[in-house]
Amino acid sequence: MIYPGTQANDFSASPVPYTKVCVIGAGAWGTALASVARRAGRETALWGRDQATVEAINTRRENPKYLPGIGLPHGICATTDMAEALDGADAVLLVTPSRTLRDICVQMQPHLGKNVPIALCAKGIEAGSGYLLSEVAAQILDGHQIGALSGPTFATETAMGHLTAATVAFQFSYSDRLDTASSPATRLALSLGSEFFRPYITDDLVGVEVSGAIKNVIAIACGMITGAGYAENTRAALIVRGMDEMKTLADVLGGRRETVTGLAGAGDLILTCSSQTSRNMSLGVQLGKGIARENCFEGRPVVVEGEVNSISVMDLARRMNIKLPICESVFRILHQGADVRETFADVWSQPIEGERRGLAISIDHPVAIAAEAIQ
Repeated sequence: MIYPGTQANDFSASPVPYTKVCVIGAGAWGTALASVARRAGRETALWGRDQATVEAINTRRENPKYLPGIGLPHGICATTDMAEALDGADAVLLVTPSRTLRDICVQMQPHLGKNVPIALCAKGIEAGSGYLLSEVAAQILDGHQIGALSGPTFATETAMGHLTAATVAFQFSYSDRLDTASSPATRLALSLGSEFFRPYITDDLVGVEVSGAIKNVIAIACGMITGAGYAENTRAALIVRGMDEMKTLADVLGGRRETVTGLAGAGDLILTCSSQTSRNMSLGVQLGKGIARENCFEGRPVVVEGEVNSISVMDLARRMNIKLPICESVFRILHQGADVRETFADVWSQPIEGERRGLAISIDHPVAIAAEAIQ
């Protein structure tokens, strides 16, 4: 087996998969990832808060609350006991919303084995601090390598065993580069890979995390313009320009622009912006149609990550002194009561620029010129 950046004889040992994978979080995505690990042959523990959900997974092989009607593989051991779930685990998939990540890490810390790697499977930036989620986890889980798993992955399709690809991201130490097979990224990718699930590997954790945080905000924007009656041309433009905003923030924080064009960036962005299966896209569509936020999702209290992330993304952008026009538009609509059509009309009339950064072009848009003349 030959791995990227190596020759066949660079190391003598083949990579060894992790024996037991523990998934923290028994929502839709956590349950789907437990299915991925179990189908790949791993001993799989799944921790969740809700006793009824845990019992249903253990007795009926179903998560009726989040994945109703989808049969789960035999052998997933669900529990509400954190110590039991983490006992003997040599890799952890942490699937918890950004707003609860810090508290969950504190709960996990006493029960983790030495040097157990942790892959974050939720997306966002911590509100208030502006920290990437890996930075939050690293503050609490000292001594553990923190990575991420991300990509174009709807939980329902993944749980059903539809072919799915994703990126496993960990920063590579010098020793990881010398012995790629022993790196957490390689071992975790091998541990999850199966005929249903194809992992790729990257060392650009920042690029993967930034992509995940911003793509949900861009998906809300695409939903808004769809709900407001704009056509496919507009949505395609927002996706591509949204990708440029992802590149801009990744650049500033030390990530690589090329990562944004991969599975965790472009792949996830295209999926999330193309289907109302995404709660982010769905929220945007409803708001674009003029439905009040409190009445969206038929009044149910549905948590939408992009709604929360729009605040932290814009806080971070202001601190970094960068412009993210689409993200700012979503923020203004969601949190400052701005009108959907007027806000996106403002985006459309921004000065005309060169698409390539090397072209130092900025000229007033004709729409803006005409508006000035009227005034």
